[in-house]
Amino acid sequence: MRDHIELNRRNILKGVAAGSVSLLTGAPVFAGETTLKPTADFYQANGAFDPKAAVKAYHRMMEAFNYPISDVLRTDQLWVCDFVQRNFPVLGMGGIFWINESGTYGESGSGNYDGEFADKQFGYLGHEIYLLPGQMLPEHRHIGGPEGFGPKMEAWQVRYGDIQLFGEYKGAGDEIPIAELPKDQRPWGCGESWFKCKYVAHRTAKSGKLYSLKDPESWHFMRAGKQGAIVSEYATYHNQVEFSKPGMVFENSK
Repeated sequence: MRDHIELNRRNILKGVAAGSVSLLTGAPVFAGETTLKPTADFYQANGAFDPKAAVKAYHRMMEAFNYPISDVLRTDQLWVCDFVQRNFPVLGMGGIFWINESGTYGESGSGNYDGEFADKQFGYLGHEIYLLPGQMLPEHRHIGGPEGFGPKMEAWQVRYGDIQLFGEYKGAGDEIPIAELPKDQRPWGCGESWFKCKYVAHRTAKSGKLYSLKDPESWHFMRAGKQGAIVSEYATYHNQVEFSKPGMVFENSK
């Protein structure tokens, strides 16, 4: 058991260390590339975020992974966000909601269902997350929203690349304390008074192993490894998000 725990610990440290190159340079690098893309390349002269530059970077990453770029991923359904932090290569994300459906069973579809759940609500989501090398989401949580839905419950499967998943609690059992990571490899925000997460786990596309958020309303986020990551998210209906850093919003820098 001790050997198993230590192996997991070494794998996590190795993955984080590999991803730290792009964190320190602030620039995503894909397989076969030698030119770093600095933070400034994602912003216009007036400081406004440049979504087209971000989408182009994600498309390059998809090509490097041989991930199929479907027609819909060339539309504005592929959204990008820098959370008004002007630090996109380190803190930002891209994504597409394949579906984010909610409704009442009896009113759904043709409206012919009259079973015992006819007046009950349902909600489900299919989401793809795109992260450049070393890029991370901000720490956040999902609480019950005003529409009557409970906290969003979710699980993630890495399709390409690898990620570190950070959380407030242990869930899968193979997490280690963030405090055990070298200081220069700890995530953005770690050590700030608002930072809530305490543990980190590692997941890869090669293993195919999922990571699930078991604790409702708990704080969490993820960070990509050295080649970036494409992650499938399976979840209940998404209708609310709350960030731990004061003033952070799900918007782009103007």
